[in-house]
Amino acid sequence: MKIQLSALRAPLLMLSLTVLGACAKPKPPPPPPAVGVVKAETAVVPLTRSLVGRLAPHFSANVTARVSGVLVKRDYAEGSAVKQGQVLFEIDPAYYRTVLNNDLATLAQDQATEVYDRLAAERDHKLLPVGSVSQQTVDDADATMRSATAKVQADAAAVQGARINLGYTRVTSPIDGIARQQQVTRGALVGGSTSDAGASGTLLTTVDQIDSVYVNFTVSGADLMTLRQAQSAGVVVLAQQNKTTVQVVQPTGTVYPQLGTLDFSDSAVNATTGTVNLRALVPNSAHVLLPGLYVTLNVDFGSQSDVFLIPQQALQRDTVGAFLLVVDAGGKVLRKDVSAENAFGNDWIVTSGLTAGDQVVVSGLQSIHTGGTAKFSPWQPTSPVARQP
Repeated sequence: MKIQLSALRAPLLMLSLTVLGACAKPKPPPPPPAVGVVKAETAVVPLTRSLVGRLAPHFSANVTARVSGVLVKRDYAEGSAVKQGQVLFEIDPAYYRTVLNNDLATLAQDQATEVYDRLAAERDHKLLPVGSVSQQTVDDADATMRSATAKVQADAAAVQGARINLGYTRVTSPIDGIARQQQVTRGALVGGSTSDAGASGTLLTTVDQIDSVYVNFTVSGADLMTLRQAQSAGVVVLAQQNKTTVQVVQPTGTVYPQLGTLDFSDSAVNATTGTVNLRALVPNSAHVLLPGLYVTLNVDFGSQSDVFLIPQQALQRDTVGAFLLVVDAGGKVLRKDVSAENAFGNDWIVTSGLTAGDQVVVSGLQSIHTGGTAKFSPWQPTSPVARQP
């Protein structure tokens, strides 16, 4: 019986060793993770900057009282469109009409005196040859006539000045535009003293022309210098001033449909802020843009060449800086530190750190790491968003 049990144990032992041997075989390695990549290719893109600016009227004219007096009437609707030369306010004209009438009377009186003195001088000239008057008498008559003529000219100038002051009692708009709210109510005393008419120039209202508006903004002097150095190196092509375009984004986030054009660039850097003042002119025929409003600007300074457009989701950042993961021909994952400061559409503009032909990982970033391997294929966006050229 003992012999039979020993004979049975031997095959069982062999079977156990066979099973254990099969379990000890190593498992095959998992396949490398699949990732989507885009091929890095150089491109030329617009050189844009996102800045903040403030709108201002194309023309703005203060309407002031040029003579003293009591404001008796407002002849326009506040906030309405007015034309150049249109009467906006009326100042009590009684005093200035009286001054004009007095000057006219003085002029008439002196004109009559001049006529008399001229006739007297002509008569003395006729009597001189026959000895009826002396040369002294003739000279005195000529001097009196010339004095009377000068007095008439002075009176005529006074009349003209009085007419001008009387005209100033009807305050007109200096330009076409939108007249703002009145600053002085009817019955208020405006202007300077009556002895120095118009000296103070009381502000009555302001007329703004907003068919076009200015947008004032600044750019860092260091950034501007960098751009010009890049232009010298041939990396950047800056547009001429009248070719530099500005796109306004309203506070609501709506993009204003009409582009503006840069029309002024200061030649000096502000010593306090370190910025350069710039200004663009934007069409505004529908009066959508209101002066005083802060807006966002996308300024197109020109074009930038030899850069790479990489989908935004591919760019990663850590304590070192921005970087991209690329896959070489053998499937090895490599890290490349890059410079990418501005976006263009759905892409980052990468200015350095990449080489044309690099396979940049866009999708599957969570499953790979630097030094590992990956199986790559062309990346396809999850939604059909067209990439910017």
